[in-house]
Amino acid sequence: MSFTIYVRMKKPGRQRKEHAPVPFVLERKPGTVQELIEALVISGVQKYNAGNKEDRLLPYLTREQISAGASEGKVSFGAYGGNDAEEAEAVENAIQCFEDGIYRIFAGERELAKLDEAIPWQEETVFTLIRLTMLAGW
Repeated sequence: MSFTIYVRMKKPGRQRKEHAPVPFVLERKPGTVQELIEALVISGVQKYNAGNKEDRLLPYLTREQISAGASEGKVSFGAYGGNDAEEAEAVENAIQCFEDGIYRIFAGERELAKLDEAIPWQEETVFTLIRLTMLAGW
């Protein structure tokens, strides 16, 4: 049985535009912050790897994709052409980044500061991930 959560990603800076939460379909409901990070990273890696497998003889962008990318501040084909990402390595990196304070996680208005912290589930909880350093890459 799958479980859907909503995640908003932010970064400090001049851009004050509020982005809509993005749905993530997870295999199960995470109980701790570490389980949440693992589930989000695995979902992202699987989506990335599935995108690498698409057979694109001639990639192109539609007007809608260009408009959507422009509103986000980045227009790209979305393909890196590299190797598949490794789930275990990506999870390890994401956990280390959390421990190092590169990003923070909030459940609604409440900060989740420890990996073993239980997630305070409430109806329609939206998670916010805030990147705190300009070198984090998203």
